[in-house]
Amino acid sequence: MSFNTESRLTRTTAGTSTSTRTATVTRYSRTRRGPVRGAVFGMRRAARTVTRAGRRTAGWVRETVTAAGMLVAAALVLGVVAGLLFGWVEAWAVAAIALVLLIVCVPFVLGAHDYRIHLALDRDRVVAGAEIGATLDVRNNGTRLSLPGVVDVPVGEGLVEAHVPLLRPDGHHREELTIAAHRRGVIDVGPMTITRGDPIGILRREMRWPEVQRIHVHPVTVRIPSTSAGLIRDLDGTPSTTLVDADLSFHAVREYVVGDSQRHVHWKSTAKTGTLMVRQYEESRHARIAIILDLDAESYDSDDEFENTVSAAASLALQGVRDGRDVLFSVSNEIPEHSRTEVLSIRTLPTVTPKAMLDATSTLDASDRVMCLEAVAALTVQSYPDLSIGFLLTGSRTPLERLRHAAVKLPAQVDAVAVRSELGEQPTMRTARELSVMTLGALGDLPQMLARGALR
Repeated sequence: MSFNTESRLTRTTAGTSTSTRTATVTRYSRTRRGPVRGAVFGMRRAARTVTRAGRRTAGWVRETVTAAGMLVAAALVLGVVAGLLFGWVEAWAVAAIALVLLIVCVPFVLGAHDYRIHLALDRDRVVAGAEIGATLDVRNNGTRLSLPGVVDVPVGEGLVEAHVPLLRPDGHHREELTIAAHRRGVIDVGPMTITRGDPIGILRREMRWPEVQRIHVHPVTVRIPSTSAGLIRDLDGTPSTTLVDADLSFHAVREYVVGDSQRHVHWKSTAKTGTLMVRQYEESRHARIAIILDLDAESYDSDDEFENTVSAAASLALQGVRDGRDVLFSVSNEIPEHSRTEVLSIRTLPTVTPKAMLDATSTLDASDRVMCLEAVAALTVQSYPDLSIGFLLTGSRTPLERLRHAAVKLPAQVDAVAVRSELGEQPTMRTARELSVMTLGALGDLPQMLARGALR
């Protein structure tokens, strides 16, 4: 008689530790199928394999074969078909030439190459009209010879091409590029691609680098000296009609009420009247500048006029930020294209630092789907009521009546100054009860116009 037993081996050492070794057995089961089901399963698996291979082949063809290559391939197929059906010698000649061209061009795209591409910009912020220098460095990190290629560098809506020569292993090519920043805006540089192909242009291979660098092109601004900014500077410390309990400008005395500070007790008046009297002051105004820029494309006669207006607004804001004043720079948000209801929304540009403010002005564009200047002024006052002076900047197509309506939206104690850009016109300044209107023929007229406004 025999017994089958399963045992577990346990080893004990000196009674201090115990180690256990167990064996794990894995069993595999095979499902038997009938011949029909097995054939169907095999056909499905083969179909999936063929489909995946076909997709990879189609993707490779789209990425590798150019339009000229497609034409050569079509000539090869049509030549073979015509030669077989009609026995044309010319068709066989066309097919042979197309086949030779494809065979000759294939070696130019074979093999993988290890490139390292680096694009270094000398700066990422410039003023409109300047140029940016860039250094393109292409290195062959592979162990094989690298064939010539072309590096495509997208620059905004344009494209810069740099030709790379034959590179030995660990060889590199450096080229200096120049990027022109003619107009204000934001320029995205990248993503770069390097293209290798045959000299005829039938086949090609591309390698892509997803890195994108951004260049902010700031508007042209003019320096507004402090002596010329009297219109803004003279507002500081000017008494207003608001009465407060503590300030610098003395107004009158009144009877003491519970809660008044004893520091403001006027003892001489108290001794004369026999009643406790305290001082009352007029609140001094601190210049909080509101710059309201019109983005409605219908207000401007040309793109240059809009750029001149943006430059004037940026100059005013930049001077205020440099002087440490409270600056509010507001524009209209874009209205959604398919909005069924009226949308009222403004956007305020950051004015903490000059760099942040100028970067934000680089993104401004005129549009037809924005609020009018009057609505922007009204919403700005509702959101930020504590203002002392408001600049309304617009183009030559905005009539004076609309400027008056926009000025009426501002509180009565706020000084309203409208700046209209009319390129080529003589700088003038007209003063009405609601506002002062400056006609700006060129950006350089702005400091003189502000100085003239300070003397009114």
